[in-house]
Amino acid sequence: MEFNLKFKDMDETRPLKENFTIDDLLKELGLSAQTVVAKQNGELTVEESVIEDGDDIQLVQIIYGG
Repeated sequence: MEFNLKFKDMDETRPLKENFTIDDLLKELGLSAQTVVAKQNGELTVEESVIEDGDDIQLVQIIYGG
């Protein structure tokens, strides 16, 4: 079981752990939900969402300006 991850210039297939969530992925990558938005199979998703086998996960960096 695996999923596809895209973030910045990263585009890779990763092994999938049981009950692995978007929040688990962010923590594993050292990222915060306050600075990154997650898309699961093209749809915006929440951190509690469980990643399923074959899912496409895209992380988009939020840019703040002032």
